[in-house]
Order: sequence, then structure tokens, then C-alpha cells
Amino acid sequence: MKISFHGAARTVTGSKHLLTLSDGTKILLDCGMFQGMGKQTDVLNRHWGFDPMQVDYMILSHAHIDHSGLIPKLVKDGFQGKIYCTPATKELATVLLEDSAGIQEDDVKYVNKIRASRGQSYLMPLYTEEDAKSAATHFQEVDYGVWFTIAKGVEVMFTDAGHIIGSAAVHLRIADDGKTRQITFSGDVGRYRDVILKSPAEFSQADYIILESTYGNSLHDLHSPTVDQLLEWIEKTCIQKKGKLIIPAFSVGRTQEILYALNQLDLERRLPELDYYVDSPLSIRATEIVKRYPEYFNPTIQKILKTDQDPFSFPGLKYVKTVDESKLLNFSSKPCVIISASGMAEAGRVKHHINNNVENSRNSILMTGYCEPNSLGARLLSGKKEVGIFGVNREVHAEVGSIRSMSAHGDYEDLSQFLACQDKKIVRKLFLVHGEYDVQEDFKERLLRKGFPDVEIPEMHYELGLD
Repeated sequence: MKISFHGAARTVTGSKHLLTLSDGTKILLDCGMFQGMGKQTDVLNRHWGFDPMQVDYMILSHAHIDHSGLIPKLVKDGFQGKIYCTPATKELATVLLEDSAGIQEDDVKYVNKIRASRGQSYLMPLYTEEDAKSAATHFQEVDYGVWFTIAKGVEVMFTDAGHIIGSAAVHLRIADDGKTRQITFSGDVGRYRDVILKSPAEFSQADYIILESTYGNSLHDLHSPTVDQLLEWIEKTCIQKKGKLIIPAFSVGRTQEILYALNQLDLERRLPELDYYVDSPLSIRATEIVKRYPEYFNPTIQKILKTDQDPFSFPGLKYVKTVDESKLLNFSSKPCVIISASGMAEAGRVKHHINNNVENSRNSILMTGYCEPNSLGARLLSGKKEVGIFGVNREVHAEVGSIRSMSAHGDYEDLSQFLACQDKKIVRKLFLVHGEYDVQEDFKERLLRKGFPDVEIPEMHYELGLD
């Protein structure tokens, strides 16, 4: 049995890990899109490092685009098997992939205008909305906590990873070459004090673990509650400076957490009377899907639901659906809060809002999650006085900040707690993926000190035999 790593290898996005059994059966864990990698991004997303036609099965940990975003291209390029995931992941991924396809088509139209002016040939999108719809027919939903067989000698079980609705750690029991081994892939590990979701579940002993490491060398700020930090930014920007607070937020997970925090402020009678816009059709659809899975919420939310039927709604909340409505926000001078995708500010309507508001010192841009180093969000956070947006350099006069406590990724204490159910001596090898290399190096040393005997940080397209 062999494993190879074709994404999220010494980088954070593009999660793709391929298991090859001795009989040639190939199982792909995740099929994520690379994001925020600068000029490399398109090349990385167009070249697999393996043949999609030879992949027999795919298992999807959760719906975020950096884990699911190349599924339509996988199918387009010849994959014919089933894609196993939880029910919520199936529902979310279907919506996210159609939205991603629209972005691909729009981006290519823009790029091709430039290429045409230079006499260059046209590019094709990675995939279309029709490709995304075709890919959705391959999804096979399975609940948490059930071992199910996908091939001879291969059983799979999902456990709750606590990252977003439907997110799962993937556990495979594989009988190969006369031996049975358990391989666990963490997907993205959530937090043990998440305000909405249940904590990550314990899991049975693994021989090999593939573990995400996004925040492997840092701790989240737990001393200043998210709601208080959010209120501070609203009061400073909208009340004192009479400006706009732009909040880039991932459509799934982060947007709902922000809405929940704002609802909490309203229940405590601390929420300023302003207009609060969710300007993302995808975020609107995702929020409705999240509401359909209250059984995944933690006990605190379950209790709140008894008195508050919708913990993601409050007075002043407005949903912006059309492009024209979104554009009108740029002509309004009223103080307001705009929550919009994407979370790294690399695409979507939030990029237009930043473009129109970044040069005004009354305004603020508040990042609420991880940003790839080359993304617009990261460039803003780095303190650059000028950033390129849509091919035009913009001076940065708006205040830029972040709320680190809002991350849906576990920090090194959460990751350590995730591993606490394991006998370290039995874990033959632990692979660190989904992280920046310097972070992974720090986390590797921490894990070795904790007693894990063999920790490896695979590079792109690295392959090795297990046993």
C-alpha cells in the first residue's frame, strides 16, 4: 500500500491525498482547489500529479473549496466512481461547487479580455456550472459513526471533526497484503470551545494519521471574547468614524459565526442600531443549510434554540442578493457593516467592496480567518501601503485588523487534544499536511516531544510505501 500527497503539502490549500492498494485500487482523500498562491495558482489547479481516470473512489472530509473545489474537474477529466461524504457536506458542497464554477467562468472572461488585447490565445475555465452539476451526481452520503464498505477489504467511517457543519475526520480500515491497518485523515480539525458546533469526536486507534496543521504553532486568543472584539470594531468604525466596516468571511462557517455573535450582542442589548448586510448569495444559501442541521450544534446552541428560533438573525440584518443591490452599497455614505465572501478577499463581492472602500480612512477591513500569504487579505494584513486590486494599485488608508479568535481551525492545543485518544507508540507514522512549512516544522518538534515516534512533512507529489 502506498500514499502520495498532491496538495496541501507544505502549503495550506489544495488538499489531495491518494492511497494506492497492492491490487491497484486507488482512493482519493479530498480533491481541493489551490487558493491564494499568486501566479502559481492556476498551474497548480490544472495539473494533477496523478490520472483522475485511474481513481476508483473518493472520500470528502468537508465542503470547503480548498478540500472540494476540484471535484468537478476530477469528474470532467475522467473520474467515474462514488464520492463519499456526510449528508450536510453533500448539500453544502453541491452549492459551493456551483458557485465556484460561476467564479471560474467569470474569471476566465476577464482574463481572456486581457489576453485578447495582447494577441494571446483564450483560456478555458477549470470547469463550468454544468460540470459542477454533473459532479454532484457522484455524491454518496453516509452518517457519522457507521463503518461502511467501499471496496473489498476497505471500510470507512466518519467522525465529527467540529470544523464546519458536516465536517468529518475520515477513518479507513484497510486489509492489504495480509495486514489490516487503520489510516485516519483528520480533514480540518475544529475547536473544542466552538461557539456553535460540537467538539471533535474521539476515534479508534490508528496506525497512520494524516493531520492538518494550519495553526500548529500558535494559540487562539481566548482572553478577549469574539463578541466584544466585534463590538469594538463596529463602534470604532461605524459610530466614531461614521465609516463602513468590511468583513471578508467564508460563506460556510465564518459567516454564521459572525451572525451568531451579532445576534448575541442584540440579545444583550449592546448591538448598535445600524444596517448589517450579508452580501453574498452563497452565504445566504449556506446559512439556510446550516440551520437545517441543528443536531450538529453544541449543547449551548441547543439550549438557546428553545427560546430563540433563529440564532443567526437580528434587527437590522439585511441580505443582499443581486449584483445591482451590491453595487448600490458603494454609493451609500451611511455607516454600516458589510459581511461578504470570500474569506481571504481573493474573489467574490467582498473584493469589490474593498476596492471601493480601502482608500477611505473612515472605513475598516476586518479579517476573520486564515489568509494564504499571497492573497489580498494577507497583503492587507501585512501592512502594505498599496495593494493591487483588479489590476489597479490602491492606496491603503482604511484601518486593517483581524480577529484571530474566530478561526474554525484548532490551534496546537486543540490538535493535541484531537490526538489525545491515541496510543502514541502504536501510531507508526504521522503526516503533517495543510500548513505552512515553518509552522509544520514547529509542530513536528512539539509532537516528537509529546512522544510520537515518527512525524513527517511530505512535499508536493511525495509518495512512499506504508509498511
